[in-house]
Amino acid sequence: RGGDVFGNVRSLVFDNHEPRARRYALARRAIAIFRTLVDAGIVEIVRDPEGASVIRLTVDLQPNFALNQPLSPFALAAIALLSPDPPGEGGVGTGHYALDVVSIIEATLDDPRAILSQQEFKARGEAVAAMKRDGIEYDERMALLEEITYPKPLADLLAQSYEVFASSQPWVRDFALSPKSVVRDMFERAMSFAEYVSFYQLQRSEGLVLRYLSDAYRAIRQTVPAEARSDELVDIIEWLGELVRQVDSSLVDEWSALVDGAAHLPEDDTPVVPPAPPSILANRRAFTVLVRNELFRRVQLAALQDDDALVALDPDVDWPAALDAYYDEHDEILTGAAARSPRLCVIDEASAATGRWRVEQTIDDPGGDHDWRIRAEVDLEASVAEGAAIVRVVEVVRL
Repeated sequence: RGGDVFGNVRSLVFDNHEPRARRYALARRAIAIFRTLVDAGIVEIVRDPEGASVIRLTVDLQPNFALNQPLSPFALAAIALLSPDPPGEGGVGTGHYALDVVSIIEATLDDPRAILSQQEFKARGEAVAAMKRDGIEYDERMALLEEITYPKPLADLLAQSYEVFASSQPWVRDFALSPKSVVRDMFERAMSFAEYVSFYQLQRSEGLVLRYLSDAYRAIRQTVPAEARSDELVDIIEWLGELVRQVDSSLVDEWSALVDGAAHLPEDDTPVVPPAPPSILANRRAFTVLVRNELFRRVQLAALQDDDALVALDPDVDWPAALDAYYDEHDEILTGAAARSPRLCVIDEASAATGRWRVEQTIDDPGGDHDWRIRAEVDLEASVAEGAAIVRVVEVVRL
């Protein structure tokens, strides 16, 4: 904004209708946040040519930068701790930098209780099935289940960082940190909105899921500085934004609830309808992420040897025979960060004029042979109509 920064904030804090005590509390909070930004090296106080103190940024921030969550200053400090290196090689985090940044931002958002409850229910159900297969007795199973909850990426790291941060910024203790994984979980599972809702049986909470994804998108886009964004993180931001835009127009009831009643109704009683979403092809970067996710979803199912799910996705492909042939040569299919690297998913747009893209996904095997490929076509016209990447696997081959 520029100008007199202190004066602008002072006006914002005191020139309002809040009670006097509340205004002074806001002033103390503003000063504490300012000190946090100074300590983090994001802003500094310098002298202008006339000798007056001025505040200036020390880093490049995107035009829409905003600390729109109470714990956003903590998130900035925590992101600075991350490293793309694996933990065993001196790195901090899981070694998946982009998703770790997402997890930090998610930890500052309000809990979507319905989603987290279903995640915990799903995790406990899977754990019970596994324990039964292992022959664990009922009483022991019940005791072990008490320790199972919804996913909380970076929980230990965030808890330690929070305590260190709070020791110098005590105001932060007014807000609870809440590690969780919704955006990260959806991306790691390579699921669409509809698949995610179905997987966790959230049909009655679609509006809540959409609101959370929208809040997460806004927080990531506005909070993470440009210099902290890797190419993969930008891909995730674009993917999430496009997912929200495409889904939002289909939730008519949710959209209508946000409309301000009759004030926006046309005079001739024409029905109010939500605006159509932009073409899914308009954001090419986001669309390529959606395509890669569709291919990686097949890789994940192949790693689980889930023949039924694969056949449901691609009924014209003999998945059981392909997996039998693959597992005759390899013990497993890897699904880590390296396995979903864009380098292993080649998109050929040469035939775009015919309404098709051709895609080849390399399966990451333990030996690093990379001799098995999933070949598919992307139906561009159908993708526009459905608002999602429509991918059809053509064959699974060994080179």
